[in-house]
Amino acid sequence: MAWNEPGGNSNNQDPWGGRRGGGGGGGDKKGPPDLDEAFRKLQDSLNGMFGGKKRSGGGGGDRNAGKGGGLGLLGIGLAVLAAIWLYSAVYVVDEQEQAVVLRFGKYHETVGPGLNIYFPPIDRKYMENVTRERAYTKQGQMLTEDENIVEVPLTVQYKISNLQDFVLNVDQPEISLQHATDSALRHVVGSTSMDQVLTEGREQMAVDIRERLQRFLDTYRTGITVTQVNVQSAAAPREVQEAFDDVIRAREDEQRARNQAESYANGVVPEARGQAQRIIEDANGYRDEVIARAKGEADRFTKLVAEYNKAPDVTRQRLYLETMQEVYSNTSKVLISTKDGQNNLLYLPLDKMVEGSRNAPSTSASASSSNDAAAARAAQDSQSQQQAPRTRESR
Repeated sequence: MAWNEPGGNSNNQDPWGGRRGGGGGGGDKKGPPDLDEAFRKLQDSLNGMFGGKKRSGGGGGDRNAGKGGGLGLLGIGLAVLAAIWLYSAVYVVDEQEQAVVLRFGKYHETVGPGLNIYFPPIDRKYMENVTRERAYTKQGQMLTEDENIVEVPLTVQYKISNLQDFVLNVDQPEISLQHATDSALRHVVGSTSMDQVLTEGREQMAVDIRERLQRFLDTYRTGITVTQVNVQSAAAPREVQEAFDDVIRAREDEQRARNQAESYANGVVPEARGQAQRIIEDANGYRDEVIARAKGEADRFTKLVAEYNKAPDVTRQRLYLETMQEVYSNTSKVLISTKDGQNNLLYLPLDKMVEGSRNAPSTSASASSSNDAAAARAAQDSQSQQQAPRTRESR
């Protein structure tokens, strides 16, 4: 029999050996609080809150009170569990997000923006932002087509285009993206020479890497779309950076010398072409001059023949004088003879000789003009001689 049941403790003592308050003498000590009494009060208060009956004074009342209290605690637990389940089942999808719901592990639906509910643990949901662009950076040493090692850093920008494929087809799609990026980068760099990788070929490399990477992702059905690939400035490994710098400086010197040579060629070649064209034009002009002069001489000779036929003696004398004038005008020697022809003097005018050598072109031109004038005068003389006998006969 328990110590606290009615009549069960004849000495009216608590479990700690002291007497209970209220029945003993004034000298008895007061023991610790009664735990059963505290639990009874708590049950009474809970029964009062949830409509249960309070405990009565008898033993039967204690059993009914315990039954009512157990039902109240069960209701509280069920209510708390229902609130927790409702809190976890109701969710909100943002404007930039989508959610994929799996029922019994199988794809059920794709949920758009708004307030939605699912039924855990039967359903499972995966919610992701499908409009935000994400970035992934990759850097490593690559072997180029001409067997040189370079470090190529690049940044891949991507977003989720198909959330169902992103969730269901690949276990870790972003890890697959990294592996595919590494493969595409090594393939493109391995097909490009070092000069193109280090200089102006980066833009074309970025385009080729993006196309190849997107083909890989479409084959894997990852639901990822690559929006941009940026290949940053590639460089040689630090261990051989100085040698690469020397090579680059040598190539820059080569390019500078080539540019200077091309500049010199661009200046010399047009000048030479101009000189060649000037020579051609001079030759054409000389040709036209010679032809015109020959035609003029031929015409003059034809006219002179006609005049010679009219007056041979006068024309012959005139031609002799003109020829002697032309010969003596081109010589620098002067011969002075006397009447008897015995004392001849040869005179060389040096000043006239120097001046004559300077004016030789103009002299030839004047000689030709004097010949023409002489021919014209001879023709006039012959005509006047022919007219003289006629006037005499008329008289």
